[in-house]
Amino acid sequence: MKLTGAAAVAYFGKPDPTAAGLLIFGQDAMRVALRRQEVILALIGPEGEGEMRLARLQGADVRKDPAALMDAMKAQGFFPGPRVAFVEDATDTLASAVTEALKDWRPGDAQIVITSSSLTAKSTLVKLFEAHPTARCIGIYDDPPSREEIEATLRKSGLTEIDREAMTDLLSLAKELDPGDFRQTVEKIALYKWGDATALTSADVAAMAPATLEAEVDDVLDAVSEGRGAQVGQIMRRLEGQGVQPVTLCIFAMRHFRLLHALAVDPRGPASFRLRGPRKDRIARQASDWGVRRLEDALGLIVETDLTLRSSSKAPAMAVMERALIRLAMMKR
Repeated sequence: MKLTGAAAVAYFGKPDPTAAGLLIFGQDAMRVALRRQEVILALIGPEGEGEMRLARLQGADVRKDPAALMDAMKAQGFFPGPRVAFVEDATDTLASAVTEALKDWRPGDAQIVITSSSLTAKSTLVKLFEAHPTARCIGIYDDPPSREEIEATLRKSGLTEIDREAMTDLLSLAKELDPGDFRQTVEKIALYKWGDATALTSADVAAMAPATLEAEVDDVLDAVSEGRGAQVGQIMRRLEGQGVQPVTLCIFAMRHFRLLHALAVDPRGPASFRLRGPRKDRIARQASDWGVRRLEDALGLIVETDLTLRSSSKAPAMAVMERALIRLAMMKR
């Protein structure tokens, strides 16, 4: 049986204990591994592996010894409870062994859980699980997590009260981070909100989100846009230590001041732009404080700096960029 969408997400959290098996496949090995951990935990509980109710097999080992899967499925342990025979890195070469195991599976046997990052929708194993009456087959693709998946992850971490802007930020964050990093971020947010009954806000998400190059550069651009020239040098040293190039800083500065200029000249104001998170009000305030004329002067200075950086000038590039940012901060005053 094939499961997709919300049905697949629900099944990972609450798998059928009477099913013969589950095949999870997809190109993203991290996503497959996270879902496999989730479903095995739901089947055998947190003590299952310690009680030897989980048998781990490599796909290569099953290929060499096809009877190994049948033995793991039929073996009886010392501890009572549901059991899982887990096969990792499976390929279509295991189709014969898996077919025999599913054919001989009986209630009370270990449930077969198979994962693979090399199968496609047309693979033999996939078609085998899709056609089986009690086995399940779930494909995991590279699309960003859906809202349902994110909400399920949040619920497992104890986060149920989330305001609309915070959810929008989480959806954006899920697109930017890989699944493992996003899951760690949600766990960090849950710890941050431990014992706090108030709703999760956009500011909470921003405080716990992992630092990215864009977030680091935003620090220096905020200092410049708000006239805090004395802080520019210190932040520049930090960025230089991280290997950020002057041309990269210039590109970010041009993008930031173009946004401020667009906000300043648009009569509809910030509502006409897709600004998210706690920076929304900050950027709108910066555009209002600068005004159209000074923003045009600032853009002229950034263009001039960009041409200097890309020319044959022998001046130290980082010093040229730092001087330009300090001049911009002074223009704000």
